[in-house]
Amino acid sequence: MQSDSSLSRIAETTREHGFAFLPGAAMRELLSAYGMTDWESFAASWDDLGPDLYMADGGRYRRRRYATFALDHEKTERKRHQPHYQSRDYNTLNGGIERWFEPVADNVGDHPAMQAILRLMQHFTRDMSPPSLQPETWHTEIHQFRIEASENGSGHPTPEGLHQDGVDWVLVLMIRRENIASGDTTIYDLHRQPLGVFTLEQPMDAAFVDDHKVFHGVTPVYPVDPERPAWRDVLVVTLRHQ
Repeated sequence: MQSDSSLSRIAETTREHGFAFLPGAAMRELLSAYGMTDWESFAASWDDLGPDLYMADGGRYRRRRYATFALDHEKTERKRHQPHYQSRDYNTLNGGIERWFEPVADNVGDHPAMQAILRLMQHFTRDMSPPSLQPETWHTEIHQFRIEASENGSGHPTPEGLHQDGVDWVLVLMIRRENIASGDTTIYDLHRQPLGVFTLEQPMDAAFVDDHKVFHGVTPVYPVDPERPAWRDVLVVTLRHQ
């Protein structure tokens, strides 16, 4: 199956370098093989995100929704809504507290695009993890993010700076950029030496990250035309041992 060989190449690159970048056209083909349809309505759901009220820097440039799933090799099951928590070891800005975000809408969690993304990540983790280290269930968190920018201030996709997420695997999927400049993804090794820089620009451009091997961050975003609305929409999916 073509999707299996494509995903195997992504896993091989991630295993070797700690990350892999996949252009949107290739990611679209891959997700379609896992059952994705109606991307447009999926992307439109980013217009209905609530404000992130937990920004310790006082910023109001981030909107988000959040949900958790249990993934095994057979199925995806949504969990009861719960807070997002990171220790301050991983998030020095906003960590150390339970953060309750608005839940991902049911029709978005069940959407064929979301389910295709989760199935893809099921197969990715199976390729990446030796059988002896694969849990029965992966704790999976999904974050819908919108970072806004204006003439009065930049938006910060990773306000905590260069970081790890405290998980096993990370997928960052571009949904849409509107009137945005910069937003470059930077990857560093564990000695904080640079490994790569790329920009998620087109819908479905994707980054796969081994959170044990690298640090990652994204540079601030700015409006191209300060008189027009400007934002950067992404989906972040993380998986860790249950």
